[in-house]
Amino acid sequence: MTPTRSRSSSAPAKGWLATHPDKELISRRYLAHRRNLTDTALERLTESDGALLAEEPMSEVGDDTQPVPLGQQRRAAVLEVLRQIGGHRVGDLGCGEGLLVAELLKDGRYDQVVATDVSTRALGYAEKRLRVAEMSDRQRERLRLFQSSVTYADARLAGLDAAVLMEVVEHVDPPRLPALGQAVFGAARPGAVVVTTPNSEYNVRFEKLDAGAFRHPDHRFEWTRQEFRDWADGICTAYGYVVELRPVGPDDPEVGPPTQLAVFTRKETS
Repeated sequence: MTPTRSRSSSAPAKGWLATHPDKELISRRYLAHRRNLTDTALERLTESDGALLAEEPMSEVGDDTQPVPLGQQRRAAVLEVLRQIGGHRVGDLGCGEGLLVAELLKDGRYDQVVATDVSTRALGYAEKRLRVAEMSDRQRERLRLFQSSVTYADARLAGLDAAVLMEVVEHVDPPRLPALGQAVFGAARPGAVVVTTPNSEYNVRFEKLDAGAFRHPDHRFEWTRQEFRDWADGICTAYGYVVELRPVGPDDPEVGPPTQLAVFTRKETS
């Protein structure tokens, strides 16, 4: 009989920390408050918040020896779209723990970065990640971080050149999607809106994902490519936008990309 290798008692069980509510405290204690290592660890854990560990690193960006996680590819795709759109006032609606916001603040072209989330806990993590308490007055003036829901109109979101909903819509109950459309595209009405969401057809490529399961336990649905297109077309018809759909991650010839991205641009009215 081949001997079984036992797991070291000091090694954490794979995957448990990514969803633990006190992951930040645990990480900081485990890494003895070494800031650089802690921040790197937390960033890797936050990658798991948007999707289950079924989302393996993918090598479309980078090389085969250092595959790039899908979450990182999503952020890179969104940042590139925002650069193409232009504008100086951008919003991350449903910002979570602030990974995208941190990248936006590094880019001097943005005079103001608006970051919102319905979760006060997530906002607290974002504030720590962004080190708001350590910001200069000038830096702090560029950031507006506050609680808001994407299903309720919020006057503070008016005037955005572009807004991002990155892995957000699938967390909304389907009956509330019309409210999201009205709040974002009707009331806030940014010049452009960037939306990313899982492509459910690609789920069969994730070996760790059970058949019919969603990528995250909080997902209320996951759209096929046609379902996403139908929703996007409905938004355009209702609110006067045009849309372009783009793939994020490897574009499988049979099932499409793991993430689907839509760029909504507001029509000019005379």
